[in-house]
Amino acid sequence: MQSVALIDYGSGNLRSAEKALIRAAAGLSEVVVTDKPEAIAAANHIVLPGVGAFASCMAALQVRPGVIESMTEAVRVRGRPFLGICVGMQLMATRGLEFGETPGLGWIEGDVKRLTTTDPAIKIPHMGWNSLTDVADQPLFDGLAEGEAVYFTHSFAFFPQDERDVAAYVEHGGRFPAAVARGNMAGVQFHPEKSQGPGLDLLTRFLEWRP
Repeated sequence: MQSVALIDYGSGNLRSAEKALIRAAAGLSEVVVTDKPEAIAAANHIVLPGVGAFASCMAALQVRPGVIESMTEAVRVRGRPFLGICVGMQLMATRGLEFGETPGLGWIEGDVKRLTTTDPAIKIPHMGWNSLTDVADQPLFDGLAEGEAVYFTHSFAFFPQDERDVAAYVEHGGRFPAAVARGNMAGVQFHPEKSQGPGLDLLTRFLEWRP
């Protein structure tokens, strides 16, 4: 049986992500919640969850011995499929600009910046259901229809340097990336574990993904 490593570094959405992945796996994949480099190295798929501040999430990864190194080896060298969720997606960036400047994993070039709006009716944080636009023709996101509503909760977003790395956009006081993808790596700013049918479908496709 194949396995999916759900990285445990103290993220607040870990358990809800685990439950959603177990449902999506339907007994065909084993979901392993872990911060052990050997378990990450052995996994067929890797998921990095995340809620909270970029700097504190990056620091929590860094204090777990071998986690970043084993993820990087599995994803960047061996080509294991990777999915980052919310801050887990943001950590793929070059740097986060929240409470100063914090280096990220640097897997996709770009910055994580605070959302802004000039419309007082638009509230930040961006919380609740919102529709995706400009969904890329990419296997992982094929099942997400234009205008599909998914669940967001965040104040910062990842802006890749190369727009070709953006897999979907969303509008909330302005247009910003809702998903990114490059090769075997993907990330979503929304929470598939809170997005009901569309979110579960995305996780199922991820577990079937063979980039």
